[in-house]
Amino acid sequence: MASSQKKIPARMLIISLAIIVCFSFLACLFNTGMFTVNVSRIYFDTANGQLSGLLYMPKDASKDAPKPTVIVTHGYLNSAEMQDANAIELSRRGYVVLALDMYDHGHSDISDEAYGGSTSFFSLWSPFWINSMYDAVQYMYDQPYVLKDAAGNGIIGITGHSMGGFSSTVAVAKDEADFAQTGVRKVYANLTEGSDFSYSAFVGVTAEAFDAAGGGRTLGKVAAQFDEFFFNDPAEKGGTVRKKDYVSTPDGLTFLQQTEAQANTWYDTADGGKRIIYEPYQTHPWNHFSKTTTANAIAFYTAAFADYQNGIKDISPDDQIWQMKEASECVALVGFVLFLLAIARTLIALPFFSKAKTGELPVQEGANGAKRWIGVLILIIAILLPAILFETLYGWDISSTGLNIVFWAAAALAVIGCAWGVARFAQKKEKGYLIGGIFALLSGGALAVLAKMNLYADAGVWTAPVVNDIAKWTVGCTFISLLIMSLVYLFLKAQDGVRLADYGVTFKPAAILAGLCTAVVTVGAAYALLYLIDLIFKTDFRIWTFAFKTFGKNITPAILRYLPTFLAYYIVSSAAICINTNTKRLQGVKGYLVAMALNAGGIAIWLIRQYVTLFSTGVAAHPSAALSGIVLVAMVPTLAIAACVSRFLYKRTGNIWAAAFTNGLLMTIMTVANTTVFFK
Repeated sequence: MASSQKKIPARMLIISLAIIVCFSFLACLFNTGMFTVNVSRIYFDTANGQLSGLLYMPKDASKDAPKPTVIVTHGYLNSAEMQDANAIELSRRGYVVLALDMYDHGHSDISDEAYGGSTSFFSLWSPFWINSMYDAVQYMYDQPYVLKDAAGNGIIGITGHSMGGFSSTVAVAKDEADFAQTGVRKVYANLTEGSDFSYSAFVGVTAEAFDAAGGGRTLGKVAAQFDEFFFNDPAEKGGTVRKKDYVSTPDGLTFLQQTEAQANTWYDTADGGKRIIYEPYQTHPWNHFSKTTTANAIAFYTAAFADYQNGIKDISPDDQIWQMKEASECVALVGFVLFLLAIARTLIALPFFSKAKTGELPVQEGANGAKRWIGVLILIIAILLPAILFETLYGWDISSTGLNIVFWAAAALAVIGCAWGVARFAQKKEKGYLIGGIFALLSGGALAVLAKMNLYADAGVWTAPVVNDIAKWTVGCTFISLLIMSLVYLFLKAQDGVRLADYGVTFKPAAILAGLCTAVVTVGAAYALLYLIDLIFKTDFRIWTFAFKTFGKNITPAILRYLPTFLAYYIVSSAAICINTNTKRLQGVKGYLVAMALNAGGIAIWLIRQYVTLFSTGVAAHPSAALSGIVLVAMVPTLAIAACVSRFLYKRTGNIWAAAFTNGLLMTIMTVANTTVFFK
């Protein structure tokens, strides 16, 4: 039996590696258009810093056979890989494609000089998108494999999603301004996805200015009917998460140069160009994960480059393979999680790392009768609270009604819990009551104090804006969970003799240190494997907006700054999972499902309600929750995976430490690596 048990981690490790290698190879196969395209990560210096991207080069492209070229880029908080669908489908048809990381995203970095010394919010926030696309155009125009016409004009298309669309819009205006001086246009066509003129207008590129800068180009927009941010009718008030019809708005009609227009219809313009607005039945982030929108992009560039089809393959827009790449990476993602668990399980069998184990954690009987149903009710409340309070905690406006309610509730419960614990200790002389009362006082008091503080306000320290908002929600959830656990312990569990050990909490220094070392080596090995896969296959582990991806060393300081916030959350959540799933009723798969529900169930319900309401009524349940709602999409798998890691490791170590440290490191790195970090 012992020999068989020792073989399990080895088998798990071999299986996970086999999954990762096989499906990363398949992802590479589809990413390269069945090996008809060479994909490489490139870096190039610009006037504003250094840009990076994935270059998709058809094997028949060369200086002797230059090709029409398309530069595609992502939106705010994302990276080049979010344009996989366009990059794969356009390159396999024969176009050269550069999938670009904008400045301060992915592997790209902006220079100090690009900010111009200003400290205003707009000046700090805008240079990355204002300059990214046109700087990439300048670079690609100079490459010998990029097609030019007889007059030296570039046959280059530019496509950006969301903020990348603003960057593309500004690039057209800059290119037209340069044309007035040089007589050469480098940008031939422009298709934006999920962006209007609301932000480019800040730098003077309004719908009218863009129309005037058309220069006879082929121009298009993908304006999703349920885009959370853009394409709004000026007459509509009360939030932007609602149904849209961009072609009927003043800006849409100006763009098409029409007084009346229809979606998905080409229109000729006075300057000799062509324009179109596509209106797919989808949301903002759905744009870059959509067969429909990808087909729109293929059809658009087929029309735009109609005079330059030599060497371009005639493949139907509906013939797409990018989904297979995404599916392969998703399976590889499963393998990655299994690899992580296998490494941790292998480590804790080794001499030093075995100190992370504190003995088998006894399985609890679980409550019966009325106490059981009270426990179920509390569990449901605990699952729903992160969703109910999501907008309050994510926004963290200390003047808001919601945060004031949190303040008074936390303060009151802290006093009640402490008083009850002290009174019961005086009566029963059991120190568990005193410990519970202290935890209630500390967690409730801390939450009340934090509710009056502007968290993560120093942009010089907290350099990832959206991570700051996630961190606020995380801080709130951490102390709310700790307060609930303290009160449940005081009123329901202390009388049954439940100990801290039953929460997986032990304060043995050797166990904590070994748990930390297990986490560091485990996450280090996992990311080493990720970088190796990226080096060999140019793929990573992802599904839609959720990804474990490579990153540059320049974000390491930000990772270290945010680590304590997320580590605190995973310490508390691991304890909650331990006490709530380590019962006889919740062994096996049921325990993992309850663990995932505890971590991710509330926000999954929030998302379902938000988008079912949006699609059924035309207005979302929370019409002002645009970016915050989109951010939650990736948090569901994040928290679900973390729940599985917590349960798997506490079952094998008898405590929370290896699990909490592993989740804290892994999810902090993943979160920061996937978003915008302002290095300067």
